[in-house]
Amino acid sequence: MILVINLNPSLDKIYTIQSLKYGQVMRTENVQNTAGGKGTHVANVINILQESCTITGFLGGHIGKFIADNLVEKGITNQSTNIQAETRSCINIATADGKQTEILEPGPWITSLEQADFLTTYKKLLKSADIITASGSLPKNIEPDFYNKLITLANAAGKKFLLDTSGKALQEGIKAKPFFIKPNKDEVEALTGNKINSIEDAVREIKTFVQKDIKLPVISLGKQGSIAAFAGKIYHVMPPTLEAVNAVGSGDAYVAGIANGLHRQLDIQSILRLASACGTANILEKESGFVRQQQVQTLLPDIVIKQLS
Repeated sequence: MILVINLNPSLDKIYTIQSLKYGQVMRTENVQNTAGGKGTHVANVINILQESCTITGFLGGHIGKFIADNLVEKGITNQSTNIQAETRSCINIATADGKQTEILEPGPWITSLEQADFLTTYKKLLKSADIITASGSLPKNIEPDFYNKLITLANAAGKKFLLDTSGKALQEGIKAKPFFIKPNKDEVEALTGNKINSIEDAVREIKTFVQKDIKLPVISLGKQGSIAAFAGKIYHVMPPTLEAVNAVGSGDAYVAGIANGLHRQLDIQSILRLASACGTANILEKESGFVRQQQVQTLLPDIVIKQLS
């Protein structure tokens, strides 16, 4: 079983308009309301790829119920902790020029008792999990080292922990040596203070993550693909260039591909190929954090992987 941690889920509202004009009343042509948050996206793609997964985190209020009901409809096992506060909403404004403007709420206040309840659930679920993924930001009143604690527990249980976050949470999480991380170029630059202007720069930075005993670090470079390291080798992974319908959730689909590949015990190049195909398949869909299984299979041969060292 793959355990997906989603500490800060959301109701994702996508508004489609021709153009965004500051200070004016705008009318949307179309609106989508979907269960969101990076972990929700990860679980959705894992489920589409027909692997067993359970999601845990914090859900509260009417939005929390909406997300919980959505998970039930999709057949995803939900073991989230109920909270007093309302789960957040996030807005994505998509314009005709292909740009997307996101407004992300910080998340609800999580009490100390609710955090303790979550940790009790997590420790129980850890026993039956093979792979653990944790994605996204932390809600209010949760310390930046919270992921660090979860990784430490997973490592002690001999389970692979995949971490996809940023900022202080990433900085603290890396200290616990997660199996996998996936920062993008900007996140690496913010973390290390070093600029990434080339593939060579990304290779330099990926080596520093390897030295920190992270088994599978990946740096996302946008249109230049990604750089990954595993077992002493470094790879440049390039997906095909396609016109994006909605890029939100593509990184989460990538994480889902990594989790599925590891769960299936594929070789590293097959894992990276599957992850990249999932991330690419996501950009072809209007719904965030969604892929079509047949589309993923179609894209697999188009993923180019070059071993750099």
